[in-house]
Amino acid sequence: MLKKLLLAVLFISTSISAQDYFFKKFHPFNSEIPSPEQFLGYEIGERHTRHDLIVSYFMELAKVSDRATIQEYGKTHEGRKLVILTITTPQNLENLSQLKTQHLQFTDPSKNPNNFDEVPVFINLGYNVHGNEPSSSEAALLTAYTLAASNNPEILNYLKNSVIFIDPTINPDGRDRHTQWANMYQGNPLVADPQDAEHNEYWPQGRTNHYWFDLNRDWLLGIHPESRGKLTWYHEWYPNVVTDFHEMGTQSSYFFEPMKDNGSLNPIMPKENYVDLNNLFGDYFSKALDSIGSFYFTKEVFDGTYPGYGSSYPDLQGGLGLLFEQASSRGHKQTTKFGEITFPFTIRNQYTSSITTIKAAVENKAILRKYQQNFFKSGLDNALKSKIKGYSFKDDHDPNRVKAFVDKLLLHKIDVYKSGNGYVVPTRQTQYRMVQTMFETYEKYRDSVYYDASAWSVANFYNMKYKPVTSLNLGERVTSVDDLVKPTPVQKSQYAYIIDYDDYNAVALLNQLQTDGLVVSSSFKPFTVKTTNGNKAFNYGALVVPVSLQEKNADAVFSIVQQAQNTYKVPVFTVNSGYSLKGIDLGSRSVSPITKPKAAMIIGNGVRSYEAGEVWHLLDTRIHMPITKIPVRNFGRASLDKYNTLVMVSGRYNFSEKQIDKIKNWVSKGNTLITIGSASKWAIDKKLVKEKLTEQEKDSTKAIIRKPYVDAPEHLGKESVGGAIFRVDLDITHPLAFGYHDASIPVYKNNSIWLAPSKNEYATVAKYSKDPHIDGFITKKNMEENLKPSASLIVSELGNGTVVLFADNPNFRGSWYGTNRLFLNAIFLGDKITIPE
Repeated sequence: MLKKLLLAVLFISTSISAQDYFFKKFHPFNSEIPSPEQFLGYEIGERHTRHDLIVSYFMELAKVSDRATIQEYGKTHEGRKLVILTITTPQNLENLSQLKTQHLQFTDPSKNPNNFDEVPVFINLGYNVHGNEPSSSEAALLTAYTLAASNNPEILNYLKNSVIFIDPTINPDGRDRHTQWANMYQGNPLVADPQDAEHNEYWPQGRTNHYWFDLNRDWLLGIHPESRGKLTWYHEWYPNVVTDFHEMGTQSSYFFEPMKDNGSLNPIMPKENYVDLNNLFGDYFSKALDSIGSFYFTKEVFDGTYPGYGSSYPDLQGGLGLLFEQASSRGHKQTTKFGEITFPFTIRNQYTSSITTIKAAVENKAILRKYQQNFFKSGLDNALKSKIKGYSFKDDHDPNRVKAFVDKLLLHKIDVYKSGNGYVVPTRQTQYRMVQTMFETYEKYRDSVYYDASAWSVANFYNMKYKPVTSLNLGERVTSVDDLVKPTPVQKSQYAYIIDYDDYNAVALLNQLQTDGLVVSSSFKPFTVKTTNGNKAFNYGALVVPVSLQEKNADAVFSIVQQAQNTYKVPVFTVNSGYSLKGIDLGSRSVSPITKPKAAMIIGNGVRSYEAGEVWHLLDTRIHMPITKIPVRNFGRASLDKYNTLVMVSGRYNFSEKQIDKIKNWVSKGNTLITIGSASKWAIDKKLVKEKLTEQEKDSTKAIIRKPYVDAPEHLGKESVGGAIFRVDLDITHPLAFGYHDASIPVYKNNSIWLAPSKNEYATVAKYSKDPHIDGFITKKNMEENLKPSASLIVSELGNGTVVLFADNPNFRGSWYGTNRLFLNAIFLGDKITIPE
């Protein structure tokens, strides 16, 4: 009987039209407003809709309906438009500016409006942040049509009492990648077999954006144009409710909040949010889904601990973020344990939850507005009670890394002030909870298993030296980063230029000089020299550009150096003599020419696309250096002779012995292999290097303690390192650490790769410190038995070449400015590393 019931709701009834399958209850519709089916020429759910057609339909609605307007808030990496359709009554649209002013008063603690039930509630319906979870964007089309065309009293009431912002596709690049796949392999008749190509998208799949990043983790980090555009929009409107629609495994059902309990011991979001409001809205969703016979679950999984999801970031902005997860058809129709799940069925659940969200928000708008007002006021109250009055930070050696961090703070509307030669962020400000997010670290947690990271103190991502302060000395408020870095313009030299390698942008400048045909050297020892700007001490790695040794004349060299400095804002100094005041001279054998990197990276099935994308993004967008991406399927016939650097990120590399020998022979010729995470373990397991993993002796005499079966996922899950920040001791004299001044830096660990320190006493570049914990959850066993004895970064010789082994990801989510340099040094200086025996 249950199977028959489920089959009945999974299939579209042949007795009603496809459109009425979704919204029969909302008749009558304005016949002058085209439905999605009329505009697209096919029924919703019959095909996967391309993003440009979604945008075109939204533009048509804005053109023909007096209820809708459309705005573009950005473009993706691939140039696709990011749009939001605003829908409400014509009267509300005419007065939107006034309504916005009234709405924003509830976010201002200095105001005290009490017209909670009079101002329309602001709702942001967000869809398809993961490109291959496509049902939600189709639901967005149906929702937009319903709101723009329905004259049903229920819909008219919603429009009167709300302003609805529909963002149909947060990740257009990923969506179109998946849409092409699903439509390309669609059969006629449809093929429900899970093994069919339609249901098994090829690497890297459509989940991620152009650079293979998960945009649902980017709300806090704000790396990509999709997120930065949305954040800018968000902080203009501060919606009361925000939806985050997803899909999950085909064999599941449907999920809506409340989530699993927050893993933090004392979550910084108010308890009213994740208890009262979630349960209030949950009652609405359960009744709506019950009415169409859909099964669902709540509370078991999906914690909102990490504040950078589309369903958690709004919780730190006075709104209510809501997560939905729909079992995916992964195509148009697929066999499950309960029959066949169809694309239209998945769309209907998302559509039902969309309309229900509006219903719940409208019927509780006074509660939502009161909550929003209390949220910002309580933030100020909490700040006032705290002994910490602010955070000061600076870095005298790396102004461009500081600039990038300040830019991140300003993106989240955090107040920053210039104070002396550093900066101060006061805690008593509207964005107090975001200040906590950026700076606070934690050791104690309520839970031990996390859906994502357990550490996110962004200041540590940037290796920012910061400290809490109990009194404030505020200077001028920073409103833009445009003029934060203004190095002294370089003067023309007939002898040499020296570039301060401490600056984050120095590597990009180095690449630019090499691309423009200059020979650049690196200093392997520090020195002090007289420059035209006075005496200057240079750190390990300082770049030297000798003028007379170039193939270009002095004027051309100066032009290239000057243009590079103007682009990257890096300190460049002019010297007229190679004789140093202290340390080595410029003609020393310790000043060695840098080989221009010719890099390749293995990608494809088995390779972790996130990490590969992080490498690609770093080199593309910050260094402006090309990297060849070699698919695994082509590796056997690919020639490595044209490259001097090969990157292997985490993954499963099922290479043949012949292919392994190919890598060994290539490295042995004097080239550099860089491995990250599980690729480092692979290199050790395949004996490319003579290094070892940290191993603990098993105690065979220890008694096995019986545990409840039901607790197995929790007990086993807590032993994984889901994402935490640790301190390492860095050898700043090593070429991989050139540019660092502090021997103690934070690293991000989200794996269980434990590298044993090298037996060669000069080859361990970074080892976890004696007191390594900075932020995030780790078990005592992992800390004592695995982390503390291990190394984070080691190098190993292979013939005449070098293997650089990272245990931890130095490029995590495009945000670890503090460890990017380690990876970039491996690319640019890897062939300069010799390991003394």
